Amino acid sequence: MSDTTNCKSENWYASWFDTPYYHILYKDRNYREAQIFMDNLTHYLNLPEKAKVLDLACGKGRHSIYLNQLGFDVIGADLSENSIAEANKNANDTLHFVVHDKREPFEQKFDAIFNLFTSFGYFENVEDDIKTLASIKQSLSEYGFAVIDFMNAHQVIENLIPEETKEVDGIVFHIKRFVIDGFIIKEIDFEADGKKFHFTENVRAYTLEDFQNMMNQTGIYLLDTFGDYKLKKYHKNTSERLIMIFK
Repeated sequence: MSDTTNCKSENWYASWFDTPYYHILYKDRNYREAQIFMDNLTHYLNLPEKAKVLDLACGKGRHSIYLNQLGFDVIGADLSENSIAEANKNANDTLHFVVHDKREPFEQKFDAIFNLFTSFGYFENVEDDIKTLASIKQSLSEYGFAVIDFMNAHQVIENLIPEETKEVDGIVFHIKRFVIDGFIIKEIDFEADGKKFHFTENVRAYTLEDFQNMMNQTGIYLLDTFGDYKLKKYHKNTSERLIMIFK
């Protein structure tokens, strides 16, 4: 039995993301929409041909693979060894995958660093998120840009679905959502392979103001904000996403 019942466990993401069930639950995510987002993003940033791109918290590398198909020299980095092992099956001369803690800077410098689809705010301590931002800044080349694609916490909390049941591949996932101590908590219970599982996702409900405060502490310059994957203007009360371009 896998159990991460402590909703403030600093390593909930290490255990949950490493299971096959995480990928089953989220397998219906809209990847075409994600590809349109990356098309729009790379066009907006006007990245040079063969630009060096870091996909930070890349999971199994689906977006890294697409960025590589667009002609970029890509490194996908993730803490999950299982995900990186899976991603590595797609590696080539200009696409590499590494197990990496995003709080640590890279030695090499990148023209663009992408942290996509709310892959931020998992740590128990805000200091670790500030450390992550500092590492991103440190890993950028002189003319490089970074992008964090985060949820719009205002919108998510306003529209939180407290309970739902979702069946995927014959597994019935029971999901509860609530907000505690500034974290949006998702509890996931299910039975699979003759066992009962309980996992908890905790994502800190950072607002744009929170990000601006952390960026000020790390000497980061916020260049632009968008509210969806078509790069429309960010509106606090209505936007689906909080997409930040910085350097």
